[in-house]
Amino acid sequence: MRICIIAEGCYPYVVGGVSGWVHSMIQTFPKQEFILLTIIASRELSGKFAYELPENVTEVHELYLEDVDWGSVNKRHKTRLNQKEYHAIRSLLLNQEVEWEEIFDFFRNHNISINQFLMGEDFYHAVLDCYNLQYPDIVFSDFLWTMRSMYLPLFLALSMEIPQADVYHAVSTGYAGILGSMGKHFYNAQFILSEHGIYTREREEELIKAEWVQRLYKKIWIQQFKKMSQVAYNRADVVTSLYQHAKELQIELGCPEEKTKITPNGIDCKRFENLPKTPKDKKDYVHIGAILRVAPIKDVKTLIQAFAYARKRYPKLKLWIMGPYDEEPEYAAECFQMVEMMGIPDVEFTGRIQVTDYLGWMDMTILTSISEGQPLTILESFAAHVPVIATDVGNCRGLLHGEDDEFGDAGILTHIMNIEEIANAMVHLAENPQIRREMAEAGYQRLIRKYKIEDMKKTYEAIYREAAQRQNLEWEEQTEENRQ
Repeated sequence: MRICIIAEGCYPYVVGGVSGWVHSMIQTFPKQEFILLTIIASRELSGKFAYELPENVTEVHELYLEDVDWGSVNKRHKTRLNQKEYHAIRSLLLNQEVEWEEIFDFFRNHNISINQFLMGEDFYHAVLDCYNLQYPDIVFSDFLWTMRSMYLPLFLALSMEIPQADVYHAVSTGYAGILGSMGKHFYNAQFILSEHGIYTREREEELIKAEWVQRLYKKIWIQQFKKMSQVAYNRADVVTSLYQHAKELQIELGCPEEKTKITPNGIDCKRFENLPKTPKDKKDYVHIGAILRVAPIKDVKTLIQAFAYARKRYPKLKLWIMGPYDEEPEYAAECFQMVEMMGIPDVEFTGRIQVTDYLGWMDMTILTSISEGQPLTILESFAAHVPVIATDVGNCRGLLHGEDDEFGDAGILTHIMNIEEIANAMVHLAENPQIRREMAEAGYQRLIRKYKIEDMKKTYEAIYREAAQRQNLEWEEQTEENRQ
C-alpha cells in the first residue's frame, strides 16, 4: 500500500509538534511505503529539511503557495470557460453548493496559467456576480484584488499534479485537505484526515487578531477557510482528532459524526528511560524547561516576564528555553532583547537540542502557548517523570488534570498571557518538591495508561488496514461494473 502524507507548513521543514508526529508515524511503520506531499510558502524553502527522512519515504513533492505564475510559455491559456465551468467557479466564489468535482477536473484538464485566469474576463465576471449579490456596499476594485489574492494559493493547489497513492493522509484541512480530496477524486483512493489543531478555528483566531485585514475582509477570508475544511470533511473516509473537545468542534464545523474518531498522541516511553541526571555544577538551581520553537504562538515573551517575577521571589530558579530560534528570527531577537533589557539572569536559550539530554534534570517544564493541540512536550515530560505548567489551550487541561482517570493533577494549569498566574505556578512548584514528585507520578501513570507509541500504532494500524479493505472492495465493485 502506498500512503501519501500531506502536510502544510510543518514536516519535514520545522521540528516539533505536528512535524514530530508525522516523523514518528513514518518511523512506526518502517515496512510501509510513504510519499510526502508538502505545502510550503515558497521555493526558497525547497529541500531545506529539518529532519533526515526515513528510508521508507520514497518521494517528496512540494507545493508553493506563494509561487509566481506570470503567463509561463509552458502553459496554454484557455481563452473562455464554457457554461458548466463558469457555473462551477461561480459556485466556489459564492460558496453555494460548490461543484468541487467540476473544479478539480477543470484545473487538471486545462493546465492553465493561474495569473491569466485570475486577470481574465471569466474570473472578473464571477467576482462581479459575487460582489453584486453579497457585498455591494464596498469598493469593487478592493474587493476584486482581495479575491485574486485569496484564490491564488487555492488555484495553485488545484493546479498541482497529485502523485498517485492508495491512501491520502492529510494532517490538516485547508490546502492539505484540498489535495487529499483531489487524490480521492482522481484515483478513487482512500482519504484519511487527521487534525491536531482545528485548522479553521486557528485561521479564524489569526484573522481576528490580524491588523492587515479589514473587518469585512476578515469575514470573507474566514468563509474561505471554512469552505476548504468542509470539502475535506465531506470527502474524507475517516476524520481523526486527538481528544473529545476537538471532535466536538469538528462536528460543529460540519464534519459528519459517523466519520470521526479520537486517536490520542503516543510517544516512545523507552527513549526517556535512564536519562542524564542534574550536572554537579547545576544542582543548586531549580530548573524549568521550556521545550518549544521560539515563535509568537508559543508566547515566549509572557514566559520570560513571568520567570523574571518568579525569580525575584525564588532566586534559585533557572529557565532553559530549548528549541530552534531561527524559524522566526525577528521574534526571537525581540525575546533576546527582552532578557537583556530587563536584566534577567539565568535564562538560557539552547537552540536545537536532543530533549533527552536535558529533560532528566528538569524540575518542571512549562508551556505558555496561546494555541496547542495535544502537546507532545507534555507527554515527553510525563515520560521523564517531570511535572508541567501549561496554559489552558487545546488538550492541556485533559493531560494535566485527567479526563477519565483518578491519578490526580500532573501539573498546574494557567490562563494564557497571565504573567501572575504563571509566575505563581513556578514559585509554588519550586518551593514544594514533594508536590512535584506527586504530580510527576500522576503524569507518568496517565501516559502509561493511554499515550504510548504502541497504543497509537495499534490505532493507525487498524485505520490503515480498514482503508486497504475499503479500497480493495471498491476496486472489486468497479471491476465488476466494468465487466457488466
